[in-house]
Amino acid sequence: MEQTGNVTEFIFLGLSPNPEIQRVSFVLFLFLYMAIVLGNSLIVFTVIFSKSLGSPMYFFLSHLSFVEICYSSTTSPKLIADLLVERKSISLEGCITQVFFIHLFGGIEMFLLIIMAYDRYLAICKPLHYVTIMNHWICALLVGMAWLSGFLHSTGQILLLFDLPFCGPNVIDHYFCDVLPLLELACTDTFFTGLLIVANGGSLSVVSFTILLTSYSVILFHLRGHSKEGRQKALSTCASHITVVILFFGPCVFIYLRPNTTCSLDKMVAVFYTVITPLLNPVIYSLRNAEVKNAVRKLWVKALKPGETRRES
Repeated sequence: MEQTGNVTEFIFLGLSPNPEIQRVSFVLFLFLYMAIVLGNSLIVFTVIFSKSLGSPMYFFLSHLSFVEICYSSTTSPKLIADLLVERKSISLEGCITQVFFIHLFGGIEMFLLIIMAYDRYLAICKPLHYVTIMNHWICALLVGMAWLSGFLHSTGQILLLFDLPFCGPNVIDHYFCDVLPLLELACTDTFFTGLLIVANGGSLSVVSFTILLTSYSVILFHLRGHSKEGRQKALSTCASHITVVILFFGPCVFIYLRPNTTCSLDKMVAVFYTVITPLLNPVIYSLRNAEVKNAVRKLWVKALKPGETRRES
């Protein structure tokens, strides 16, 4: 890295300076992180091993769940470990790396949600062409494009940070590294850089959110001509997708579509999109989807059968 300055590490203030709150938070966030990994892993393995979930929608859902695990893992393990120590530090290189992966997986999730909206549009509005358009290779290509787009977005954010000098102070009033807290610590005028970051991150969030809302509005309008049963099934699926979209993009727009300053609510909002949203996604998609619940039940029964056979013998 080519930054000038004498700062080689940053110190996090964390969620709270109160030791009692930190101990309670350690237990809470450890439980939540385990639930995120287990819940999203369950969706990934269910889609992989269930023949009934072979449609493109579940293919994209499995990738979304995998990205949710990766996204939360960029911040949660460090947060949990820091709750046990008094000095919460991270190296300059580690800080930049954390920023990269946060925006990598966040960008991938944005594009996956757009792809899932496009998939629902084709399935509901163009059913006769759906199988032809959304074949295996197209699905794989779309997922690959999501990863590439996330990489380009994250690389753009990192390039804006590369030349910033950090001379001190080195205290970040947060529990992970992000572009806006780092801009406040840079020993130079960051107004133009802040505008570019807002243009990259904030505009991407707004444009993606607008595309998604427009897509689902078209889908809901088109459902008027469907039968009652088909309309209810499609509405249930779309409601799950729309809920996830709002949960993910609401906090992102709040954080990244502002001037390059932080506020007291940033940490709480960040907890929402780095912990709560990845935790809620598998709940939303599984509890509102009968096919996923049935597939999980069948896999569970299949996994128990060998044990039952041994007991019977």
